[in-house]
This record gives sequence, structure tokens and C-alpha cells, in this order.
Amino acid sequence: MLNQPINNLLKKLGSKFIVIILGVFSLILVLTMLTSVIQKSVDYQEGQVATESIRANKTIENKDETNQKRQLAAEAVTPEYTYQAELANTQHDRISQLITLIQKANSELDKNYQSKVSQAKEGEKIPQPTVDERVAAVKKNFEGLDQDTVTFYQQLPEEFYQAVVQLSSADLTKVGTESLSLLDEQMTKRIRQSDLAEYKQQAIDKIQSLGLSDASNQVIRYLLEEGIVINDSLNQKRTDELKEQASDSVQPVMIYQGEVIVREGSQIDANSINKLKLLGLTSSSTSVFPLIAMILAAILQGVLLWFYSRQFEVEFQRVRFILFYSATMVIGVVIMKTLQSFQGSSSNNLALFFPAAFMPLILTVFVNRRAGALSAVFQTVFALFIYYNVIGTNMLPVILMTYLFSGTLAVMVKQKRLADQLKQAMLWIVAFPLIWSIILSIYQGMSFTDSQTWGLLLGAFAASILSFIMGMGLQPYIEILVTDSSVITLNELSNPNHPLLKELLEKAPGTYHHSMMVANLSANAVAEIGGRSLLTRVACYYHDIGKIRHANFFVENLPTGAENPHNFLLPEDSKQIIFGHVIEGAKILQEYKMPQMVIDICYQHHGTTLMKFFYFKAKERNPETTEAEFRYPGPKPQTREAGVVNIADSCEAAVRAMDHPSIDKITDFVHKLIEERINDGQLDDSGLTLKEIRIVEKSLISGLSSTFHSRIKYPRMQSEAEKMKEEQEKKGEE
Repeated sequence: MLNQPINNLLKKLGSKFIVIILGVFSLILVLTMLTSVIQKSVDYQEGQVATESIRANKTIENKDETNQKRQLAAEAVTPEYTYQAELANTQHDRISQLITLIQKANSELDKNYQSKVSQAKEGEKIPQPTVDERVAAVKKNFEGLDQDTVTFYQQLPEEFYQAVVQLSSADLTKVGTESLSLLDEQMTKRIRQSDLAEYKQQAIDKIQSLGLSDASNQVIRYLLEEGIVINDSLNQKRTDELKEQASDSVQPVMIYQGEVIVREGSQIDANSINKLKLLGLTSSSTSVFPLIAMILAAILQGVLLWFYSRQFEVEFQRVRFILFYSATMVIGVVIMKTLQSFQGSSSNNLALFFPAAFMPLILTVFVNRRAGALSAVFQTVFALFIYYNVIGTNMLPVILMTYLFSGTLAVMVKQKRLADQLKQAMLWIVAFPLIWSIILSIYQGMSFTDSQTWGLLLGAFAASILSFIMGMGLQPYIEILVTDSSVITLNELSNPNHPLLKELLEKAPGTYHHSMMVANLSANAVAEIGGRSLLTRVACYYHDIGKIRHANFFVENLPTGAENPHNFLLPEDSKQIIFGHVIEGAKILQEYKMPQMVIDICYQHHGTTLMKFFYFKAKERNPETTEAEFRYPGPKPQTREAGVVNIADSCEAAVRAMDHPSIDKITDFVHKLIEERINDGQLDDSGLTLKEIRIVEKSLISGLSSTFHSRIKYPRMQSEAEKMKEEQEKKGEE
């Protein structure tokens, strides 16, 4: 991941360094976010003008306002009344029955009086029934009536009974008729406690217009006073239930973290003072819970990083992963902190300009997807603490969800250069997060005619574009820091003016041209299977660099007509020279601090193949010679790219040496050579699949055929050539 010198340093540092990195990393994060979670405490007074915007340092219920709102809601409930329509008939029947009972009592007394008079002796004086007797007779008739009716009759004053029994039968009948008429007129209305006196008075006012005697009017007055009653009564139980429901339905009045209590330049009123007291902002103490939570979050991330780093088998790989992750996250937190320092009450959208996709994208490309996902989660967690006091509660969830969504989608990008996947990268990093921002705007009910909505969308879009541009622009430079095979480095190494390539061209021109051909063949084949094409090309340029030590001992560098120097050497000596170009080449590349994969391909481009020519030559001299003595030191190709170079190198050299190579010859040779390498186990560790090997075979045949085979004459070309020949002959004759 990191450059070779840094790798060498990290290899010397053990697990203790991991602990140091995690500790320093967590400390930096805590110190960076410290000022965000500590709320300044000042003694505010009512009437004072705020010198800065004061925001809530936590989310808490404003109980006083909650109780006040609940009381108002309960008082606003309309009382529930129960209307008893049947009560009009009940009262009518009671008065009608009372008149009947009075008439009956009077009739019986008068009848008894007349009977006694007719039976009395001459001169005997029979007293007429007194008022009290008549009243008693009436009340005696109450026996046998229901209790409610008796209670109603008993509520009539004694004066009523004394007056009503003295009325004549005609007057009593008239009283009953008029009383019931006035009673029915009023009782058909909804009569509540507050309206009872008014309705009674309305009925009494009409008595004078009836033209009855004063005694009759007084009797009617008594009947109406008791007969007109409340028929629409308050249902206290139901009303209390409604008030309780209304009170319970009132949501608690919350003071949300980040909410502006007093704006800069505004006067602090009593309500604001109460809120500040509730938040504890008027005292010298402040809440330590956000600080504790922030420290625990940093520790949790450190634990997760340590646990996750255990998947790397080599210890220095763990160190460099944690170092790279820590540096990336510190940069992200610093950017967020910078945006937070410029954040104001009128610029809530500023936090949206944070390139939330950049850190997960870089970690995904240079480490793996899980590292990117981890950074997407924790940059959102740290944003919660960084924007703790400066962003309103309504806006904070939008920012956090935007960060999390953008970071998570960046993990979906393929682990290769953005320039090679522009369309897909634009979708994951720019298009989809913008759609998510639109969805959030719709969810919040924001109007698309509102400037705030467009400000939110503009911020999210700008952040996505910034993430994409930073990813594309900085990726080559980050490669320089975290890998020894960056594109910039490889481009420099592919320059023909590189000292090693110039030396190779001067000392071993045949090997130079061979290397160029192998580079073209291998790079094209690797590109076909989705491998690292540029790295393969550069590795091929230098894979035979060791031949500059003994250039003339390799046939491609021999001048025309020169005798092969191996004819004067023993097979064992020739073997050492040939083997030496691999070992010496790797040493040269290490001296020039070449990328490790270039060095590896130099070691592996012959694998452990058998040097057949010198083996059979030695076998003739000594039958006990073994194959192991004439096999390249290897190792076998360990990557797909090395496997392709292993095949292409042998194919190019062999086809170049063919007499009159044809497509059929080339095809047959390449196929047989690949089969030999497979049977010999040379590709076992390369990771190449059979399908990829077939693709490589096809690519190599195509490349070699287009370069080496003789051109055939197509019919049209032949006819045109003959025609041109005839024209030339005619011109010669003229």
C-alpha cells in the first residue's frame, strides 16, 4: 500500500506502533471536535443584547411551556352536554296530573259537603271544607305516585296549594291549560343552567297577557317556576375525559440541540432566560455527556480498527492500513471542522458542501470496501459531534443522512481508476446522492419554489461533484504515497529516456526490441482479462534487464554471422549465465527502487521452467544430470500479470526464431506451449482461470500473427498487382 521505503520502515515497527497510531489518532479526533461539544457558559440577564447567537447545547423538554399548552388545550375543549328531550313530556304530564288531582280532591270534598248538608237536621249548620282540608285532600292523593313525581309536587310552596285549591273549577281548568301551553313552549328549547332563569322569565312575562285573575296568575307563576327545568345538562364526566384527551394530545415542547435560543443582536427576554436556565447555560457548569459520548465514539472506532486490522496476515500491513485510514479520517474531520467554524445561523447549508464520498471512495479503491464502509459510518458519527452546537435540529438529520448515504454509495464504486469507469462513478458519487437529496426535501415538505430548498440541493450537488473531482484528480498522487506502482510512476518508468532502458538499447538492442514486443503482447492480453495493463507493460520493459551484464550471450543480441559463444562453454556454465539474467536483473531493479511487482515479474517471468537445450546437452555428457539442476530458480508466477508475461515471453522469442511463420504455425505453437506450462504446473499459483487462459491465448495468437506471419495475396490485391505490372510493361515498350 505504501511506498517501498515506508514499507521497510513499517516492517521494523511492531504491534506497539499500532497502539500508538490508534492512540494518537483518537486524541487528534477528540481535540479537533472538543470545542464543538463544549458549550460556553455566560451569565445572561433579561434585557441584555446577545453578542452572538446562542444555541441549545442539548435536547430537553420545556416542561413549563408544555404544561401551559396542555392547560390551554384543556380549557379550549367545548363542554359536553346531554339533551333530555323526553323531560318536556315528563314535566307536562306532572303538571297535568297535578291539576287533575286538585280537581279531583275539590270535587270529592264538595260532594261530601253537599251530602252532609242534605242529611243535616233542620237548623244544623254544616261547615264548608277549609283551605287546609282541601290542601290535605290534594296531598293525600299523592300516595301511590312515583317518588320523582312526589318530590316535584313537594317542591311547590305551600302558598301554591293554598291558592290553587281556592280557584273555581273553571279558573283551575284555565290555569292548567295556560300553564301547560307556556311550559311546552319553553321546554321544547335546549335549556342549560346558564339559560334557565332567562327562559323562566320569558314564560312569566307572558302571564300578564292571559287576562286571568291575580290568584290564577300567581298559581301559573308557581307552576312555571318549578315546571321549567334544565333539559340540556353538562356531562361532567365526558367533559373531563375530553379535556384529558386534549391535554394528552399536546406534544411536549422540546428545546432541540442546535436550536437558536437568542439570535445575535436580539434582546434576551424572560422566555429566553427561562430556556437558558433550563439548559444550564446561565451557570458555570456544562453538560459532560456529549464529551463522554464523543470520547467513547473515538475509542470504539479505535477498537474496531484494531479488530479489523487482524485480518491482515502480515503485521506491517496492519500498521500501514491503520496509518492510511487514520490519516484519511483526520483529513475528513479537519474539513468538517473548518466548515463548522464558518457555519452561522443564516448558513445552515454550508455543512452540505463537505465531500462525504471522498474518504470512503479513497479507502475503497486503495484498501477494500469494508474499510470504506467503516469510514462512511464514522464520518457521519463525528459529524454529529462537530455540528453539535451550530446547526438546528431540523437540518442536522438532513446533513447526517446525506453524509451517510453519499459515503455508503461511494463504497459501491469498482476498485479501479475513476477514469476507467467515468459513467458508473458519476452515477454512484453524483447522480444517486442528488436524487436522495431531492427525496429528503420532499419528505420534509420543502417547497421547490423556496430558495432554502435549492440551497440544500445545490450544496449536496456541489459536494458530490467535489468528491468526484477530488477522487479523480488526487488519485494518481495518492497512489504515489500509498503504492509503489502509481500511474505517474509507471508513466515515468515507461519513458524511453529512462537510464535503464537507454542502457538496454545500447548494450542489448535485440533484448530491447524483444522486451517491447513482449510488452505489447502482454499488456493487450492482460487488458482483455481485466488486469493491470500499464503495470504489465512496464514490467515487460524491464523483465530482461539482467541481460545487459552479458548481452552477447543471448542470441537476439548476436551480430549477424557471429558465432554463438555458448558453443565454447560447458552446459553448466551456460546455465549459470542464463540463470543470472533473472537474478542480476532483479538486483538491478532493486537498486533503482522499481515497483515491487516489476521486480516480482522479473523473478517470475521464467517461473521454474526447464532450460531444455542446455539440459539435453548436459545429459549427453552426464546421464545422471537431473532436470532440477537446469530449472530456473523461480518462483512460479504469483499473479495473473506474471502468468501472462511468462507465456508471452516464450511465445515471442520462439515465433521470432521460426522460419516463415504462418497463422497456423503460430496458433499451434502458442496452444502447445500453454498446455505445456499448465501440465508443468507453472500457472498453478498465478490465479488465472481456464477461461482467462483461453482469452490470453487468443490475444497472443492475434498479436503474433499480425507481426510475424507472411502476408497472403488476396484475389483483388493480386489482380490489381498484375494490372499495374502490365501498365509498367507497356510504358517500357513505348
